[in-house]
Amino acid sequence: MKKVYMVFSADYIHGGHMDIIQKAASIGELIVGVLTDRVVAEYKRYPLLPYEERARIIAGIKGVSRVIPQRELRYLNNLAEIKPDVVVHGDDWRTGYQMKIRQEVLEFLKLNGGELIEFPYSSKPEYEQIEGTMRKQAGIPDFRRKKLEKLLEMKNCVRVIEAHNGISGLIAEETRVYEDGKTKQFDAIWVSSLCDSTAKGRPDIELVDMTSRIRTIDDIMQVTTKPIILDCDTGGLTEHFVYSIETLERIGVSAVIIEDKIGLKRNSLFGNEVAQEQDSAENFSDKIRAGKRALLTDEFMLIARIESLILEKGMDDALLRAHAYVDAGADGIMIHSRQKSPDEVFEFCGKFRKVNDRTPLVAVPTSYNEVTEDKLEEHGVNIIIYANQLIRSAFPAMKNAAELILRYSRAKEADDVCMPIDEILCIIPEKHCGA
Repeated sequence: MKKVYMVFSADYIHGGHMDIIQKAASIGELIVGVLTDRVVAEYKRYPLLPYEERARIIAGIKGVSRVIPQRELRYLNNLAEIKPDVVVHGDDWRTGYQMKIRQEVLEFLKLNGGELIEFPYSSKPEYEQIEGTMRKQAGIPDFRRKKLEKLLEMKNCVRVIEAHNGISGLIAEETRVYEDGKTKQFDAIWVSSLCDSTAKGRPDIELVDMTSRIRTIDDIMQVTTKPIILDCDTGGLTEHFVYSIETLERIGVSAVIIEDKIGLKRNSLFGNEVAQEQDSAENFSDKIRAGKRALLTDEFMLIARIESLILEKGMDDALLRAHAYVDAGADGIMIHSRQKSPDEVFEFCGKFRKVNDRTPLVAVPTSYNEVTEDKLEEHGVNIIIYANQLIRSAFPAMKNAAELILRYSRAKEADDVCMPIDEILCIIPEKHCGA
């Protein structure tokens, strides 16, 4: 009997899936690879069901001989283990990012005497409606809120990018690249006070109030499903912070990060060039405790941001505060630096990890931007935030287009640097508008 292999993510099963499974089973002994939670989260979206449940569903379908985990989007490792006579897939992978995976499969089968059989991809309105419904469910507050914590269980390191309105949220949600057999995308969205203030034409001094911040979050939530981390500056007065954090938990935000400074907010990258005052470890720990008491779930994360290195207070002060904040209940520690080199961040991570190997560490490689994600992960960083690149890249592009119009007294030259309007409209699916 021929040995047949095919792959599913299996977040949900519809008639098209059942048809291709039955066709594959009619060819021979059918082995199904089910993508692990980590792979689904990397290439598609956070899985609605855990691997164990998805594997159980597939194993229960008539015609399936056995189920195995597929730990990469590419097939090569499982193909080498199984050595199938036939690989079955829909014909939808002839285009898009899966083209390279298909080519690898073809080359493997050619070398090993196997065959690729492709069936027409099932595309029916009811199947698309199911996908739309699943996407909407993924954005429900109770489901979205828990995603960050679950992603940290699935992955050693989570990749986050800022968004400051709906369209930048869509870019954060949809942007993907295929590289080295993997699809890379952003795992979560950072809503920065700097970018939110800048987008509104306001200085970054905590001038934009929480009501306005929540409006920005809502705009982003309307068009995304990824977990959201909010930059909450200092958190304000403790008495106000406890109310803010309750609201943020209720609307589905996954985490807030608050920094241990007091007084008028100044951007950290100015360091001691402007007057900035750090709160005492005791007072800030009290704020953390108050925030944790206000929460109703264990899913919402309160992350403490340490400014000791920014303010040149020294490594010992940063470590002392980190351990104090964890003891007070902080669910993560963000260590900030404005040095061009990541060395002091690496030193902090190494010393912190000798004492604490559980609490997630957060890094924001804005000034030390030559460091790679792999290096940060090697040093124990669990969350990497690209904190302001989308808004910083948008402003030069808009300014250039405006100058071109003024220079030539017409729009033709500006069109050369603008995305066509029909492509813009395609970025915004009608399903987001309730159509």
